[in-house]
Amino acid sequence: MLAFHSDAHSLALPPGHRFPQSKYRLLREQIERAPGAIRLRAAAPASEGELALAHSPDYVDKVLQGHLSAAEQREIGFPWSPSMAARSRHSVGASIEAARAALAEGVAANLAGGTHHAHADKGSGYCVFNDVAVAARLMQTEWHRTHGSAVPGLRVLVIDLDVHQGNGTAAIFRDDPTVFTFSMHGAKNFPFRKEPSDLDVELPDGCRASGRPAAASGWPSTWPAPTRTRATAWAGSSSAPPACWRATSSSCRPWPSAASRWRWPWPVAMATTSPAPWRCR
Repeated sequence: MLAFHSDAHSLALPPGHRFPQSKYRLLREQIERAPGAIRLRAAAPASEGELALAHSPDYVDKVLQGHLSAAEQREIGFPWSPSMAARSRHSVGASIEAARAALAEGVAANLAGGTHHAHADKGSGYCVFNDVAVAARLMQTEWHRTHGSAVPGLRVLVIDLDVHQGNGTAAIFRDDPTVFTFSMHGAKNFPFRKEPSDLDVELPDGCRASGRPAAASGWPSTWPAPTRTRATAWAGSSSAPPACWRATSSSCRPWPSAASRWRWPWPVAMATTSPAPWRCR
């Protein structure tokens, strides 16, 4: 499996900054000490045109040219520097290359991706550019360029299991029928104003990775029960969940129907290393 890294481009952070950027280097070094199935490769930077597939050209220019306001830098959480811009481009480039490799080989990874708080026109929560959104849009473009209209376009499923909701990703793909966004996150964690994904599962404080979802978790009774290694959600089948479902009822988006974009049952599998998915105390 190929894994792409971008930790050679470090952030110029002030002393005492809470962002633990060394974790990316430490992860790469750990993999290097135990060579095996993972092949490491340094990532190339994403181009301005590639970034503009998911971000406004004005925002891309602000980041790359150092024109971010003080307020915009505070929302991102990083002071601007040339190394900050370079790191952000290479982090997105790693996800682009990982996506291409995954389409060719079946699976690949970015050791420093997942910047899901970045919106089309702004960064937030230590996320400058949204690497998943850029990579998804670029893979769809390249798929169409290769296959043309002779085959269906590339559809993308985003599974976000971070404790924080993927609000930037949800906002970017809000009106995109070719991308389905799923986020499972802490209900009371950042961001405190969340964007509705196609499907959000909000977990209460005190959840632990054992047992099966308790009734309080909001697992729909019409869905297949979770197994020890996966939870499967079906869309567009006779066992589909209610027309609108979330663990909480606020800001709920309609579940895609069989008559709309997801015409066949779509399995969503989430791997877990624990004995079984989740239990909420």
